[in-house]
This record gives sequence, structure tokens and C-alpha cells, in this order.
Amino acid sequence: MDGKMFNDDDVEQMTAHGITLEEAERQVGLFKTARPYLKLLGPCVPGEGIRVFSREAQKTLTALYEKERNKRFCLKFVPASGAASRMFKLLLGFLNQAGEIERDAVKKDAAAGQASAEQLLAFMEGIRNFAFFQDLSSVLSEKGHAMEGLLKKGRFREIIRLLLKEEGLNYAGLPKGLLMFHGYPEGSRTAFEEHLVEAVFYACDVSGYCPLHFTVSPEHLERFQTCLDRTSPSGEKKFRVTYDVAFSIQKASTDTLAVDLENQPFRLPDGRLLFRPGGHGALLENVNDLQGDMVFVKNIDNVVPDYLKGETTEWKKIMGGVLISIQNRIAHYMKELASGSTADLLLDEANDFLEKDLLIEASSAMKIANPEERRRRIMDLLNRPVRVCGMVKNTGEPGGGPFWVQDESGEKSLQIVETAQIDPDDRGQQAILAGATHFNPVDLVCGVRDWQGEQYDLMAYVDRNAVCISLKSKDGKELKALERPGLWNGSMAHWITLFVEVPAITFNPVKTVNDLLRKEHQPPDGKYI
Repeated sequence: MDGKMFNDDDVEQMTAHGITLEEAERQVGLFKTARPYLKLLGPCVPGEGIRVFSREAQKTLTALYEKERNKRFCLKFVPASGAASRMFKLLLGFLNQAGEIERDAVKKDAAAGQASAEQLLAFMEGIRNFAFFQDLSSVLSEKGHAMEGLLKKGRFREIIRLLLKEEGLNYAGLPKGLLMFHGYPEGSRTAFEEHLVEAVFYACDVSGYCPLHFTVSPEHLERFQTCLDRTSPSGEKKFRVTYDVAFSIQKASTDTLAVDLENQPFRLPDGRLLFRPGGHGALLENVNDLQGDMVFVKNIDNVVPDYLKGETTEWKKIMGGVLISIQNRIAHYMKELASGSTADLLLDEANDFLEKDLLIEASSAMKIANPEERRRRIMDLLNRPVRVCGMVKNTGEPGGGPFWVQDESGEKSLQIVETAQIDPDDRGQQAILAGATHFNPVDLVCGVRDWQGEQYDLMAYVDRNAVCISLKSKDGKELKALERPGLWNGSMAHWITLFVEVPAITFNPVKTVNDLLRKEHQPPDGKYI
């Protein structure tokens, strides 16, 4: 690559960012190469890639998890740096318009079929059913307004402004984790607090030790810590647990270089390089730093009130039981194979385990290889991180799906695939993509230690070419941005992957503020106040 692409000042800037010259050159090279689309062989469906367990099997797996969980250090990992601004895109749009936001005008537009007006009307009509209603009423009162008076008059601007802006609750400037999600008689809880409560039921050991790890934005770290300090004492007392909550931020070294439309490094007005956050795939390094054995991964906005937590808890234990069951069998075969045994019966059993249980096809070359080569190859295939991924039936929700994928060498594997990873101009591939019956709700249980208890270097199992390139802009100039392989896509591409069908009730995301009006986010009697 052209050595003159970067100067000494660039190298100094990279070094301060924790990025090597070689890595920067590699990233620029990715912009210049053909986009590495995946090759789909077909969607995974129940019985063919997706495991479906009977009620009896569910009980057995739950019992296994309960029996063996204390032999492992379990913890919960929650990416929580996502901003809430997208939740309020609709409200911000109305707020940016001039003049009062009046009910009568909104009703008229809604009656004419204007979707945004219909959604705003639903928000205002349901405002008493949001967990933040009391806080919003209080801040309105502090500013000289009466919530009920404004609602009666049908004047919405101040209500929306003080919900979203800094002079009020500043919800458009906060991360999702710090928004009030659910109401209870004793008060409302943030999404962050709901994760603390949920973890009690499956991520604690017998002594009540309950570890969680949240990735947050640096500008919000202090707020999260304050929320933890305010709420954890009562939670510890109520549930008789001891929380061990850690926070980390996305490392600057995982940022990626932006380029212009000519694939040259994008430069700011002062001549410096532009680095951008590398997407959620950058969080693999945060996961890699964890000291746990079994890591439960779940998004910050996927939580429910207490009365609905039971089924979520049950399925976390079922998935944990699947992981433990598979790891125990891997440990059995690894121990035997590590002893040097090349007995035909052992090799055949281990090979059957790979193909029938882990759905990993042995290559044709391995089937005719000598016993020692078979032993080494089987050990290589078994000695990898394991992830159990919950899959929900498609109901129109966005999310990556489970597919059979073929790599460049012709080997096929189970992968979670996003739309952006498939060639949009390939009708055959798009038809396979559209055939998915399930999607990934970001519900994973990860085994990150080997059969001897040694921690895997998770960075060694990444498909580094599974990147996403998109068009963005900076100061009015167009640029190309690079995202690292997604955390549950390319970052885990070379893990052992197991897909498990889980019920829809375990997936209740909050993408827009009105999602909080869904029955799954409301109290059982439908009333907060």
C-alpha cells in the first residue's frame, strides 16, 4: 500500500488512539476491496438448525443448570451505551416545527391518515401510562406548568420539550438504560435497574453473589454509577443478594478510520484523520476482558416488569443448561483425545458428536485421513468458544436471522446473518434471506473457557472481513464509514454455535417510546397511577 498515505502526524494520532499503522492500512484496504458478502445455503428452521425442546427436556435442562451453575462463574453482560434519541425521533420532529403542537390539529392530521400524527396522538393519549409520567409532571410544575391543565387544553409543546430537552428530563440526551421503563407501587424503574433485578433469578450463585457488566458511553458513566448507588442497596436487601456491577467503555483502539469517496483517508479541516466508533462488534474486546465462565448477553431495552420475568428466567436457565450439557460432552472428548488416543471407536463417537449434535460437518478429507490427523482435526473443531443463541419466530420485528452459510473453502456453518451481509443484487440470496422463519433477539449464553478452564482469546475467532461499510457525512462532506464485524455476527463467526427456539415473550424491545405502551411493558392492571 502507498506509504505516503499517512504522514508522521497521522502515525502519532493513531498511536495516541491505540491503533497501529498496519491496522489503519488494513482498514483502508477493506474500503478498496469488493464487499465480502456471505453465501447463504438456506435458513435454519426447527429441526434443521434450530433446536426445539419438549417440556420434559426443558425441565431436564433447567435442572442441569441449577445443579452445575455453581461450578461456573456466571455473569450478565449488557451493552448499554445506546442513545435514546432514536426512541424519540417522532417527538423531536414535532418539536422542531414552529408553533404550538395542538391536539385538534394533530387529530385532524391523524384522521387524514398521517402516520406521525397517529403516533403522536397515541403517545399523548397514553401519557399517564408511561413510567416517567410522575417525573415529567413534577418538572412541568417546577417550570410553572400544570400537566393536567396542558392536557385539558390540548397543548403539547411544553410537555414534549420538558420530556426531551436538558431543561427538563433530557430524555433525548440520555442512554436508554437510564430512562424510566416500568412503574411499580413503590416507584418506577429504569431499564438498567430492571436488568439488575432480572439477573437475580439466573446469574447469582448460591451465596447471592450477583455479577453484571454494562458497557456505557464515557459521558454517561457517572450517571449509571449514581443510579446504581441509589438503587442497589434496596435491591440487595429485597432479594438478599450482593451485586458486583462493573462498567466499561468502548475502547478507542476499536474505532475505525473513515475515508472519502475516493477511498483516501478522510481529513478534518485541521488535517487530522477522522476516527469513528467501530459499531457494537467493537465490544468483543470488552467481553474478552471479562473473567467469567458463562456470559449471558442481552440488550439493554429488552426487559419486562416483574410479573412477566418468570418465563424469561426459565429460558435463560434452559439455554444455560444447553451450554453446560454441550460443554460437558466437549470436555469428555477433549480429555480422551488429549491423552493421545486414536481408537476408532472414540474418533467415530467424537465425529458423530460434531456432526449430529453440533451440526459441524467434517470435511471429506478428514474422513479418509489417518487416525492421528483425525484426532488433531476433531480437537481443533471442538476446542472453541460456544454460544447458545435464542431464536424467536418472525413477527415482523427487525433482527438478524439464523442461516446455514458456506465459507470460501466450501465448509458450512451456523451463523446469525444481518441483511447488510447479503448481496442486495443477488435474487437467489435475497430469496433465501426472505425465507427465514426466526430471528435473533440478542439472547445469548456464551461459554468462553476451554475444557481445562483456560479463557479463550475471543479475538482469535473473528471473521475480520465481515465488516459493514456505509455512507455518512461530516461537516457537510460525504464519507465512507467502517463498522467492525458485529458482536454476534462476524465477531463470533468461528465459535461453536447452537440455535434454540425461545418464546416471543422473551423478546420485548423498546425501539420507539410508544413501545412502552405495549402490554408487555405495562403493569398487570394496566395502570401506573
